[in-house]
This record gives sequence, structure tokens and C-alpha cells, in this order.
Amino acid sequence: MAVAIVAAGLSACGGRPPKGVMEPVATPLPAGAKPVPLFVATTRARPKDPLLMFAGERSRSLDFARVVISVPPDHVAGEIEWPRSAVGDPAQHFVTTDRSFLKDETFIDGIRKAVASRPPGERTVLLFIHGYNTMFEEAVYRLAQIVNDSGFKGVPVLFTWPSRGQVLQYPYDRESAIFSRDELEEIMNQIARKSGATKFDVLAHSMGNMLFMETLRQAAIRGNGTFGGKLGEVMLAAPDIDIDVFRKQIRTVLPLRIPITIFVSADDKALGISKFVWGGEARAGATTISDPEILARLEKNNITVVDLSDVKTDDRTNHGKFAASPQVVQLIGKRLAADGGVKGRGAGLGESLAIFGGAVGRTVGGAVALPATIVGGAVDTATQGHSGHHEEE
Repeated sequence: MAVAIVAAGLSACGGRPPKGVMEPVATPLPAGAKPVPLFVATTRARPKDPLLMFAGERSRSLDFARVVISVPPDHVAGEIEWPRSAVGDPAQHFVTTDRSFLKDETFIDGIRKAVASRPPGERTVLLFIHGYNTMFEEAVYRLAQIVNDSGFKGVPVLFTWPSRGQVLQYPYDRESAIFSRDELEEIMNQIARKSGATKFDVLAHSMGNMLFMETLRQAAIRGNGTFGGKLGEVMLAAPDIDIDVFRKQIRTVLPLRIPITIFVSADDKALGISKFVWGGEARAGATTISDPEILARLEKNNITVVDLSDVKTDDRTNHGKFAASPQVVQLIGKRLAADGGVKGRGAGLGESLAIFGGAVGRTVGGAVALPATIVGGAVDTATQGHSGHHEEE
């Protein structure tokens, strides 16, 4: 019974790609199709199957690639129009138009050239880290969809770790995420030091938040938590992290004064199942409270929490709202477009430690507060508490 529940709750959102979608299509792109070039760094191994670029097994070293995904002219924001067969129609579907493996030096050199080709105000990098049960193809196409729908103008980079893309491989996926910490830190260092970007922002989803927060924590302990001042906006979507672990991670990174946005949803079914798997321990991305005093203190310390509980999408698990809701992905685009991402770091550490170690800890199942909310597609940026919020039962 438990296995069936896990399978139902933690499966990937929406349809899955047919095998071979990473093979470039030969059909010319129609008018209105939008090519999205992406750089890829990965700890996945290359399989023997030529139709697959990377699989779910672990590699002992980093590998690199560049891909171009075309978004169809009539694309619906928040969706990925998967082809029904490997040979998709670029007039109707997301399709791959180019792909190539890269070496370490050509990877960072390609990013540097792409950054330099942008106008001065757009010389930024978005680093995306996917979640559990995600095939390589899904991670690539999801990032292309986010870039297109958010209006991001900088250079997108995918860090993809060895998820097997199978529902019952949760333990393997989690260990693979932890396995990839050093490599993620190396990529962040390369982007910060060699890309020429004014800043790089991070968007992590689900279990990818555990990988990112552990990486940020170890970098902070090394004294390099801001990556030379280049780390900008950090957006944590539906973090699949034990709330006690999350508190300790936050305590370590809070002195960095990095702007952090956390997307939570009380109706996240996948995180509800994750809570079940981990013996009833609350997950950071699925618990909410509404204490206005905590809201103000969080905002003072550059932490914004966006409650997506009332946002409705076609995602039946409610786990991918950050990308499946047009309004939410546009909000992400606005955060990325802000030019003050590395600014505004100041005092207030003591207060925030009290929040996460004290007030939040005394709330039954509580994890995060809500200085902003999205209800019915409208963005409410008020910083005061309001009725209608959910609390963990």
C-alpha cells in the first residue's frame, strides 16, 4: 500500500518525453518558433544508447553539453508541449534543434561568449537545478520552458544530477543529489570567476534544493558563500528538505545576506508523500504560518516566502506550480530581471536566528512565513499577515 501511495504522489508532473527527443529535428523552424540555447553541466554518466545524451547513472567526473530547444509558436505558458514521438513537429511541439558535448574549457568559454553577446543589463546567468524523478530530457525541456515563459534574457545553465527518473528510486536519487555537491560548487565557482556575468541567480526545485542548500552551506563554511559577490537571487521552489535540516542550513547561510525566495504550497501532494516516507517529518516546501511579526523579520533579512497554496494548475501533484503557473513563472522572471540582486545585504542575523530556532520551532509543524501570496493569479506583496493561510496539521 505504501509503495502504491508513493508511486501516485511522487511521480513526475505531466507526460513524459518519448525516447529520442534529444535528437535534433531536420525540419525547418516555422515562423514564431523561439530557439532557447542552454548550457549543461552534469554528474550523469553517458549511456551506450546513442539516442540518449545522459542517463541516470553516476559519473566520476563532470560532463558538459550545449543544447538548443525550440518552443512552438502557439506555446501555452506553463506547459511543455511534448511530441508524441521522437520526431516532433516544431510547429506544435518543443523539439531539439541542436546538441553537442563539450569539454570543460569549451563549456565555460561558451558561457563567457554568450554573456558577452548580451547588452550590459542582461549579462547574467540563471543556474537551474531540477528535482527528484527527473529524466535528463525533462530537465532540459523544463528549463527551456521556464526561460521562455519568464522572459529571462541572460544565459541559462542547467546543472543536472543523476536522477534515474523512476518513482521508486527515491533513495538513489537523494544520495545522487548529495553525491553531486562538490561538482555543483565547482560549477558555481567557474560561473562566478570566469563567465564575465555580473551575477548568477539560482532556481532549484524539490530535491534539487537539498543539493543546492548543502552546497551553499559548505561554500559558506569555506568562506566563499557569496562566490565573490556574484551570487544573486536564490529561489527555492517546493524544497523537499526536512524542516529541522532546513533550519540548520538557513542558520549557516543567513549571514551571507543573499536574497532568498521560497515558494511553498500547503497542498503539495508530492511533499506530503515525502513527509510520509520520512516518518512524518515536515518538509520545508509544504508548511506555512502567518505570524506578522515573523513576516517583518524575514523580510528584513532578505527572505521572501511566496505561498502558492491557492494557485491552481494542471499539475495534479501541485509540486510544479513554480513552472506550471504562468503568473508564478512571470514572477520568477521579475525577480531575475531585478538588478539589485547582490545588493541590500545588511545586519539582522541575530533576529533571524531567533526566528528559525525559536518562534518557528514553537509553531506546530510550522516552517515558513508568508510575506507575499499569489491568489487567483494576482500578486499581493503586502508584508502583513492575513486570513486564509494554511498551517500544517
